[in-house]
Amino acid sequence: MNSEDFHFDSGGPGLAANELERELLRRISAGDRDAFRDLYLRYHRRLARFLTRLLHRYADAEEIINDTLWIVWQRAGEFRNASRVSTWIMGIAYRRALNMIRRAATHERAMMLEIAESEGSVSDSAQALEQRQLLAAGLAKLPLEQRLVLEFTYYMDHSCEEVAEIMECPVNTVKTRMFNARRKLRTILADSAPGLEKSL
Repeated sequence: MNSEDFHFDSGGPGLAANELERELLRRISAGDRDAFRDLYLRYHRRLARFLTRLLHRYADAEEIINDTLWIVWQRAGEFRNASRVSTWIMGIAYRRALNMIRRAATHERAMMLEIAESEGSVSDSAQALEQRQLLAAGLAKLPLEQRLVLEFTYYMDHSCEEVAEIMECPVNTVKTRMFNARRKLRTILADSAPGLEKSL
């Protein structure tokens, strides 16, 4: 499995982008509302795409986005440059989302992905769209923690070390979840989409 198998327009920050975001945080910590607006615009779409996969409902995702960025506004001065800004922000969003999931009455709501989601362009072939839908359905059947590891790694372009920081667990735990998730996903796809599992 590689990043091509899980296409995502991550907009992941390189070194220059991360330095820009660190500067924005420094300005935000001083109460600069323009800097906060810039950071908000940089992260809103990225967070929305991740959180709607996790929470299934856009309204819930929007609530977590607002909570997350409000925390960023309040705690920007606490960022210590020990990680990428994106890792810090995604960690906040992840923990807020888990809190919402735990408050939810049903586990199924947290486990489901939008099978009909279409991230591709209009010119995508019907076969490519069907494969994305089958992959999304397969991911939805994985245990939550295993699916999140794949989401963070392949959709969000985070390293195992960054995923461990976001999920507050050892790196080896992330690697074990990744191994088990890929194994289970192959089994699921072998039944529902023969041939697609070979790309994992």
